[in-house]
Amino acid sequence: MRVDKYLWCTRYFKTRNIATTACKKGHVRVNGMVVKPSREVYATDKLIVRKNQIDLQLTILDTPASRVGAKLVDIYRKDTTPKEAFEHNELLKHAKEHYRKKGTGRPTKKDRRDIEDYIDESE
Repeated sequence: MRVDKYLWCTRYFKTRNIATTACKKGHVRVNGMVVKPSREVYATDKLIVRKNQIDLQLTILDTPASRVGAKLVDIYRKDTTPKEAFEHNELLKHAKEHYRKKGTGRPTKKDRRDIEDYIDESE
């Protein structure tokens, strides 16, 4: 089965076109090598898929005949992604929210002065 079709069948991507684009951009690796969308995958292959700034690590157990339901995905793959990857993503999210809330606009003069004071203190 093609790697883009496998990722679509196991619900890692919403459409097959998005899965193909991810392969072309180099976000998908099979056994450590960047692959084209047409690369065939087999059982015991190890996939690394970069999605939402997380490198998801998967081991293929079997290939489905067609797109499967969300409850049946675990039959076809084993997720070996370390928990640290998800924790790092959470830390990034909290770091972005700390300074400025979404939708509050451009930084004010006071914000600029605070940033300059912080930079001067760290040097």
